Amino acid sequence: MTLLRFITICVLVFGTSAAAAADENSAPSEAARAAIEATISAQIEAFRRDDGETAFSFAAPAIRARFGDANTFMKMVRSGYQPVYRPQLVEFLTLAPIGGRLIQRVLVVGPDDALYIVLYEMRRQADDSWRINAVALVPAADEAT
Repeated sequence: MTLLRFITICVLVFGTSAAAAADENSAPSEAARAAIEATISAQIEAFRRDDGETAFSFAAPAIRARFGDANTFMKMVRSGYQPVYRPQLVEFLTLAPIGGRLIQRVLVVGPDDALYIVLYEMRRQADDSWRINAVALVPAADEAT
């Protein structure tokens, strides 16, 4: 899956938000970058502990509404996002505004020893915290295409 295809899917699935798009169109500050990395890292650590409530707390409101509760959210993560649920290695790559969305790229080695680029769409909340609004797994071999 190409990055453009991911963005197109995100726009179709999650719609657009003028306020979020305006905020995420500018280059992120170092403080924002650090906060985003901390949010993603904390969610991954919660996954590793099977702490569904904490992991779910890092999801943006649209994701929380879609899944309703931590148990349903964790079932989805365990079944469809094993590289994020049980990563062997996590390395943060670029953070950039793309198509009105702020996308953090993360290199992950999954439990299957395969490399993935994980694309996190991040949303700033009214309290200035960052939450994860969408995630896409791209096998690293596909990222080059």
